[in-house]
Amino acid sequence: MSAKFGQQRYGRWETRMKTNARDAHYHPVLLLWPNFNTSPNCAEVDFAEGTTDTAAMNFYLHYECSGGDVQITAATLIDTTQWHNYAVEWTPAGITGYIDGVKTFTDSVPAHQPTVGMHQRMQLDWFPAGTGTSPVQMDVDWVRVYQ
Repeated sequence: MSAKFGQQRYGRWETRMKTNARDAHYHPVLLLWPNFNTSPNCAEVDFAEGTTDTAAMNFYLHYECSGGDVQITAATLIDTTQWHNYAVEWTPAGITGYIDGVKTFTDSVPAHQPTVGMHQRMQLDWFPAGTGTSPVQMDVDWVRVYQ
C-alpha cells in the first residue's frame, strides 16, 4: 500500500505496527519510496523491516545505485509481535529513525540523503524461493505524516 499523501521532501512519518511469526519469504516493511518511482541515487528508507527474526526490527538507508546494494543498516532488539511505534524523520541535516520514541538510527552524510521527494509505503516484501509459504500478518493501527 502506497500513500498518495505526504509526498514531500523532508518531514516525519510514523506508523504503529505489529507482525506475527513470519515465513522466510515475506518481510514486513515500512519505507519511504521516491515520488514517481525514480531517484538519481536510488534512495530508499526502510525504517522498519522485519526478517524471520521476530525479536528484531531493522533500519536500512539505501543511498547509491552503482554496484551491489549500497546501504547503512541498524537493528533493534524488540518483540515485533507486540505493538510498537516506528518513525523516521528526514530534515536537511539527515535521517533519524525511532522505535517507541527512542532514537535507533541516524545518518547525516549528505551523499546518503535522498535527492527527491519521498512518500510512505507499507508492504510485505516477497522473496520467493520456489517453495510453499506460510501466512504472514502485518497489522497497522495508524499512520501519521508531518511536514
